[in-house]
Amino acid sequence: MRSNTEIKADVEQEMRWDADIDPTDIGVTVKDGVVSLSGMVRSYSQRSQAERDAKRVAGVVGLSNDIQVRLPSDDAARSDPELAREAVSALKMQLPYVCQSIQAVVSNGHVRLEGTVEWNYQRERAEEAVRRVRGIRGVTNALTVEPKTSPVDVKHKIEDAFRRSAEVDSNRITVRTDGGHVFLEGAVRTWAEREEAQRAAWLAPGVTDVQNRLMVRP
Repeated sequence: MRSNTEIKADVEQEMRWDADIDPTDIGVTVKDGVVSLSGMVRSYSQRSQAERDAKRVAGVVGLSNDIQVRLPSDDAARSDPELAREAVSALKMQLPYVCQSIQAVVSNGHVRLEGTVEWNYQRERAEEAVRRVRGIRGVTNALTVEPKTSPVDVKHKIEDAFRRSAEVDSNRITVRTDGGHVFLEGAVRTWAEREEAQRAAWLAPGVTDVQNRLMVRP
């Protein structure tokens, strides 16, 4: 079991290794393996990147992201209509075939994505696209996944994906399904492995929801 001091040092080092963020503006505390991030960053994408950096560290079992976004003056002055237009352009570039099913609603610099997509990767890519828009203060992803075809052997496809993965120990994970709803149970060695298992489950065709109940047990 790694100590809180060791985890804190590694999270700070992971962020120092990341050229996309300034770690001097971010505070890190750790208690019982749960990391709390605080401080200020200059964009919403930097806030998300700091969270991803922390989750990659061995021994992290949970995370609270309280980092605030303080935009540069030029970005803070951008209007909601301007942000909405750029968000729509970003969606068209990243998801040209499904962008017509997605609406970007902007209020006070915060974007809410609404509509439906067929695959979860489209849902994630839409959020990633608007997250990079200059002046965005936050993103709420309210997109729903509605597959056009019924799921076929979802459980077996997910289990096969786990067996192929070098990052997931399939012997420690149990997969249950109820239609398009997937339940992951058991234990993993790291928070990153927990995230990878969830990502792999979402990639299966027909999945509409993943309940990740995996425990981190190094």
